[in-house]
Amino acid sequence: MFAAERRQLILEMVRANGAVSLRELARVVQTSEVTVRRDVRALEAEGLLDRRHGGAVLPGGFTRESGFPQKSHLATAEKTAIADLAASFVEEGEAVVVGAGTTTQELARRLARIPGLTVVTNSLLVAQALAHANRVEVVMTGGTLRGSNYALVGSGAEQSLQGLRVTRAFLSGSGLTAERGLSTSNMLSASVDRALVQAAAEVVVLADHTKLGTDTMFQTVPTDLISRLVTDEPPAHDERAATELQALADQGVRVSVAGGAAGAAGGAGGAGTLGSEAVPPGSRSRRDVPLPGQRRTHAPGPGSGPGGAPGGGPGLRSAPPLTQQEPGERARVADLRRR
Repeated sequence: MFAAERRQLILEMVRANGAVSLRELARVVQTSEVTVRRDVRALEAEGLLDRRHGGAVLPGGFTRESGFPQKSHLATAEKTAIADLAASFVEEGEAVVVGAGTTTQELARRLARIPGLTVVTNSLLVAQALAHANRVEVVMTGGTLRGSNYALVGSGAEQSLQGLRVTRAFLSGSGLTAERGLSTSNMLSASVDRALVQAAAEVVVLADHTKLGTDTMFQTVPTDLISRLVTDEPPAHDERAATELQALADQGVRVSVAGGAAGAAGGAGGAGTLGSEAVPPGSRSRRDVPLPGQRRTHAPGPGSGPGGAPGGGPGLRSAPPLTQQEPGERARVADLRRR
């Protein structure tokens, strides 16, 4: 186990338990107490924990990371709407990667209905949602199981993604800002998410409004690599989320808002608006913020062949960029500035 992985595991144990002895830490990470003591000293120097005689404790005011049981009960309606909309961007026969998270788990349940897909994931929950799907091939990374979110992390997961090329990646995280992009509070998860991004031609971030404007410890996807954000309608009083959405759109991120009011009459907006377009009856409610200018393009990753497919890799079919496809409905432009 690398030193960075060992220290992250030590930090997670302290966060989960509040205080852990050096003996217990050494047993779990399978190394000597001398090595663990050195790791604890390094983590204390970074302000991540405090040393105590024979062990380590949480520093004052350091919050614990929420586990899957807590996250699964937050913003459930919003996550469902986001997953519905995100699934509409996927076509038959595509190859995609889906990261770990409660929102991506909801997406996986909808991807199970799309035939011919190849889904690469490091999430046991995503794989479980697709386990009985007909004509959907599931490819799992290797790695070490991180129990708090049922995800495979570490060098094994990252190495299994080398040389992979798919049409797009669907990722979630703990926070999203226009300045820093997508971030998470776990170092190992962030590292695997960065490897997932490298494997995809386009990156789609799934984040409900509670994550907008929140910045956490480890950056996973910088803003200029995010092709599209799928989110929900922020509450009218949430100025921070509305401001962050506008800032993301200004930086070239295409914003799709799920769960807004459908069927509104189209027409030109007033001063300061981006305009609006009527949504056909019966279609999924959605609002897109158009790119303010030409979006920068990204070169294909190493080992990619024509169309972004891996050199000699069978079964992975490219799809048109998101900016060229609007499956099953017309986009309605969001008026984010009205707040």
